[in-house]
Order: sequence, then structure tokens, then C-alpha cells
Amino acid sequence: MHDNPQASPGAAFALPDHRAVSLSGRDAAAFAQAQFMNDLTALAPGQWQWSGWLTPKGRVIALFALLRVEAEHVLLVLPDADPVTFAAALQRFVFRSKVTIAVREDLRAEGAFTTPAMARGAQMGGSPGAGLELDAGADGGARTLRLVSTSTAGHDPAEVAAWAAFDLEHGLPRLPSSQSDHWTPQQLSLERLAAFSVKKGCYPGQEIVARTHFLGKVKRGLMLLESDVSLAAGSDVHGPDGMLGHLVAAAPGPSHLALAVVPLEHPHEALTVDGAPVRERPLRAGLAR
Repeated sequence: MHDNPQASPGAAFALPDHRAVSLSGRDAAAFAQAQFMNDLTALAPGQWQWSGWLTPKGRVIALFALLRVEAEHVLLVLPDADPVTFAAALQRFVFRSKVTIAVREDLRAEGAFTTPAMARGAQMGGSPGAGLELDAGADGGARTLRLVSTSTAGHDPAEVAAWAAFDLEHGLPRLPSSQSDHWTPQQLSLERLAAFSVKKGCYPGQEIVARTHFLGKVKRGLMLLESDVSLAAGSDVHGPDGMLGHLVAAAPGPSHLALAVVPLEHPHEALTVDGAPVRERPLRAGLAR
């Protein structure tokens, strides 16, 4: 059971901030493998993983769920990035590849705090025609994400906020546009989600990611914070000795949660954000795919 006392377990609700972009054509898989930070070849058709797109300097442009619907049909579910801007930027790298990039305006995302009917772990359920189902649950409880062409799920701001808070509790940064292009996968602790590869071939930012990994130079990572007042991404985190880090994602709701990038070896005591005390909470596991 998730922590929102007003939620209706099992009831579907719209996730309007989740949008889909498709890659199709005979070079779709090769194109995705060359552009994105996780290893697509590890997926069989019908499986999914967390992944992302990086700048050449290894900064995260966008995070998303990557679904290998078929061998040469890839679907990206972006929880935060504008799909039109994302697709247009990605299109610039197609060159002669036989791949079609399209914003899927025909697909709607809906969520439910319940066990999926068919999907388990990285294995999707359903079909492109009838709707796709993902197991988005973790240690904090069961969740189902569906992509459907026709949805009757209503918009419930409390449920959408609870979904975002669940993401943050499990270390999935919900990056607003102000935090795009700022952070490396390691600074966002995305190894917890198995969201990037240091072994596969070249992709934008790969050299930075691999060098950081193999030289052991990871100095900052994610911390989950809780406050009695609302928090905003972009705010500074202060400790007794001055500024310690930055908030990269925040979720509204009773708990006022946020994720911050902070030094890994610095004492995390007497922390404040905009003058208000904040408390560290342990990150939950189980969202890796």
C-alpha cells in the first residue's frame, strides 16, 4: 500500500505528464543503442528498462522507460521531458538511419496502485493494439503503468502527486526542464535503477560515464529529503558549513519529498533548504529493471 491516505488502491488515474515517443523502422534498435545510455541488446522483445539520453559531456537530458515492443519497435515513456522537443532533438541524429521518430499522441498513460494483471518485473504485459502494461512497483508497494489508446481514467492530482512521490522515494529523479543537462548518471545515482551501461559501445557521454565509473571518481549522489513545507527543484541544500548541494526533483504532497545531489562523504546533519529544516530519509529499493 502506498502512503497517500486518500488514494483508492486499484483505481486507475491519468498520468498526463507521461508521454510516449516511438522509434520504428529497420534501424530503430541500432539507433536507440547508439544514442541512449542503457544496453538495449539486453532486452528481448516484450521487455523494458530504465534509460536516458545524455549530452556529449555526459549530462542527462531526459530519463525514460525504454520498451522494446518488437525487435525494431522501441517505445519511450517520458515522465517529464517535453516529447515534441525531445523528438525534434533526437531527429537531428538520424542521418541515413532507417528509423522513424514519432510523438505518440494516440497513447495515453494511466497509473494504478495495484499489482499488474500480466506484467512482472522487466516483462511487459498486453500488446500494442490492446494496450501495454508495465510493472512499476517496488519495495514501497505495487504499481501498474498502462499505455492505452482509449482511457476513461480521470485526472486525480492527489494520485499523480503520490505517483511522483513514490518515484522519488525509490530514487527515480523526476527532472523538470530546469534540471536537464546538469547532472551525470552517477550524480543521480542511476546505478540503483540499472539505468545505464558502462560496458556497451559508444553513445553520447559514454566516455565520461565510463571514466567516472572505472576511475572511481563518483563524489556526489542522491539523497532523499523530507520537509514540513513545500520544496522546489533548483533550491540549494545547506549544512552547518554552508551550501552542500542542490535539489534536482521535488514532489508535492503531505510528505514534501525531494531528491538532492550532495557529496557522498559529507556529514548530512542540520540540513536546511530555503531556511526550512529538512530530514534525510533512506531511499527504497526495488525499482531497477
